[in-house]
Amino acid sequence: MTKFVAGIAGFFWIIFAPSPALAQAPLNNILLGHSGGAGSLGNLRRIIERDKIWEKYGLSVKSIYFSSGGVLAQAMAGGNIAGSESEVPGMLNLAVSGVLDVKLVTVTINKIEHVFMVRKSITKPDELRGKRLAVSRIGSASDTVTRLVLKSWKIDPDKEVSLMQSGNTPTRMTALAAGHMDGALVSPESVHKVLASGCCRILADLSELPMDYARYGYVFPTAWIKANRETLRRLLMAYLEGIAIFRTRPKAAYLGLEEEGIKDPAIQKDIYERALKNMREFPVPEPVGIQSVLDSLTNPNGRIVKPAAIMDTSLMEEIKKSGFIDKLYGRAS
Repeated sequence: MTKFVAGIAGFFWIIFAPSPALAQAPLNNILLGHSGGAGSLGNLRRIIERDKIWEKYGLSVKSIYFSSGGVLAQAMAGGNIAGSESEVPGMLNLAVSGVLDVKLVTVTINKIEHVFMVRKSITKPDELRGKRLAVSRIGSASDTVTRLVLKSWKIDPDKEVSLMQSGNTPTRMTALAAGHMDGALVSPESVHKVLASGCCRILADLSELPMDYARYGYVFPTAWIKANRETLRRLLMAYLEGIAIFRTRPKAAYLGLEEEGIKDPAIQKDIYERALKNMREFPVPEPVGIQSVLDSLTNPNGRIVKPAAIMDTSLMEEIKKSGFIDKLYGRAS
């Protein structure tokens, strides 16, 4: 039976656990890129690595950190990485600009989960006019989301504020605390650090916005998907197993937070419960969230491209249909 399972590269491979023969075979190497302060996704990555889930599915996955979504997009366009496991807006910019044909394969977080933090002297959005706001890089997801939020507050991001390229969450936090910047997006797991400094306040929790927004997920070049479909299937299965552990074993997530230096149980619980609401059990791309991203891009082609043209749900749907996800959660008969 083991020999039979190891030789199948299709439907039944999905249903059964990876065989010993697969585990002993040379691992497929995959280089992924990530950017930004996606704390819950970083925690998920640590869970998968700690439990050696990649290896269970015959993979050797290395994740490279990039200082901004713009640099990550350049790495993808240059073929330096197989795909992005991080921000979606910057990656879709590649598609709408015609630089690279890519497909969105998963949307793990379909909300803007960041918090908009400002210096304590600022008490309402109107007071942002004339202020300096930090983004990682122009064209990155933090830039795109900041512009989206400013427009929702009737503030022109090009004329009424100064958007400054300051790097990802850690450097934005430092700039805020030092008073060099007046406001910035801060990832959820870092909010308590900024508040503890006493410099700043929460102006808006963007996760409360009544909108779907494909913020984080897997994006791959279309050509890579076609050439590596079975490898991608196994990558997605491993990822889904990691999500199941995150969602059902809080202690595994708390351990990851401790590794980040977050040791207060109350803060751990708050961060985890917030992440749990946003991390989707079945992270399939959906048109509404993708359309929100396309509408927020500065490239006018974003209003022309249709979500269906830049999403590939086929593998996720196949995996779900096989019963694999139900088995992960103990729902299978």
